Amino acid sequence: MKKFMTPAVTIFDENQNIHLEGNRKVYNHLIEGGIDGIVVLGSTGEFFNLTMEEHKKLIDCAVETIKGKAKLLIGTARMRVDETIELSEYAHKRGVDGVMVISPYYFTLSNENLERYYSEVAEGTNASIYLYNFPDRTGYDLSPEITLNLCRKHKNIVGYKDTVVEMGHTRKLIETIIPEFPEFQIYSGFDEFFLSNVISGGAGCIGGLSNLYPKKFSEWSKTVREKDYEKAFEIQKEVNKMMELYEVSNPFIPTMKKAMILNGVEIDENCTTPFSKVSEEQTERIKNIMKKFKG
Repeated sequence: MKKFMTPAVTIFDENQNIHLEGNRKVYNHLIEGGIDGIVVLGSTGEFFNLTMEEHKKLIDCAVETIKGKAKLLIGTARMRVDETIELSEYAHKRGVDGVMVISPYYFTLSNENLERYYSEVAEGTNASIYLYNFPDRTGYDLSPEITLNLCRKHKNIVGYKDTVVEMGHTRKLIETIIPEFPEFQIYSGFDEFFLSNVISGGAGCIGGLSNLYPKKFSEWSKTVREKDYEKAFEIQKEVNKMMELYEVSNPFIPTMKKAMILNGVEIDENCTTPFSKVSEEQTERIKNIMKKFKG
């Protein structure tokens, strides 16, 4: 089944501690919006600034709130492979549907070292693993060829999130993997590519804008499953307008938290250092963008 899933924002208090009640509000907001699945501790969830203990605390909160109500994936990537394995096993034993693992960043890895990393993770955990390709953040690409090699070696590597601006890369990935592994799930990482992904034979999208309007993105995935393409094309035009939100702040995370607050979700907008809250000027820009599309 084709899905649109949300990489959920993470809510913090004024001291940058995880705000459990705030995160439950976000998860319930997404569940009530009918979203197909939720990814906790992805890039939008600021996973890179959390300790192991904080990761586990949020996993527990997510499982208690989401499990059984939407598909649940947990981002478990750490800079050390043993910590990635530990966190993946922790999430697996808590009953999540899978873990999403971005490859190590800072150094550009050779294909050999990249395969070695993911092989160690796959061999060290019983979790279903979704590879996470984000070249703008890692500095290199997790290619279709490497992915095919990993699929052939490890049955618990079951999916892939492709956060790239070139849909051609995702299409090549689909064409390389799906003929041999038809159940492999390939998701796009930018909201506007949902339809292109599905038409090309992919599984859907994991896109950050659905934090703001989960009902709209839930409706979008439903129109695709019901083959109501006229309505799907209408929503595509709305999403194209929403994409401007990604340009308000770098990173995008403070923008999304502010937009959610403006849309009535009662959460704190605090982010982890060094990210700042959006300015008054940026807030006005967010409001003006939000006026362009329906909620």
